Amino acid sequence: MTAADWQSELRSRGYRLTPQRQLVLDAVRELGHGTPDEIAGAVRAKAPSVNLSTVYRTLDVLQDVGLITHTHLGHGAPTYHPADESDHVHLVCTACDDIIAVPAEAVDQLVGSLRDLNGFEVDVTHMAMHGRCAGCAGSDESAATDEQERQ
Repeated sequence: MTAADWQSELRSRGYRLTPQRQLVLDAVRELGHGTPDEIAGAVRAKAPSVNLSTVYRTLDVLQDVGLITHTHLGHGAPTYHPADESDHVHLVCTACDDIIAVPAEAVDQLVGSLRDLNGFEVDVTHMAMHGRCAGCAGSDESAATDEQERQ
C-alpha cells in the first residue's frame, strides 16, 4: 500500500496522515512483525522526540482504520504487522525466538476440524503456534546423535 493509499484510507475515516503516523507505518513495514517497543525504537531512530505514548495511540488509530493488525505471539506485548499482508499463521520458535509466517491455508485442515467438531470459527490472523524451527530442531537431533556417539 502506498502513502497515497494510506492517506486516502485515513482521510476516509476522518484522520490525517501525520508525520508520526507515517513513521509508525514505515516502522511496522520495515520490522515485519514488531512490538510497540520495537516500533518505538525504529521511530525514535528517525525522530527522537516521538514518545512511546504517541506510538501506542498511533498503533490504535492505524489498527482501527485497518492499516495494521496485531497478534499475540506470547505472553508479552502484541506484535503488529501490515494488514495488507496475506492472511498467515505465526510459527514461533521457543528456542531462538524466530517468527515464521506461513500461509493460512497451511492450517485449513485444523480449522475445518474445529469447525466440524465444535462449530468454532478460527481467526487465523491472530493465530500463533509455538514449537521449534527446523534449525533448532535439527541442532537438537545433532546434539542427541553426538551424545549417543560419545557413549
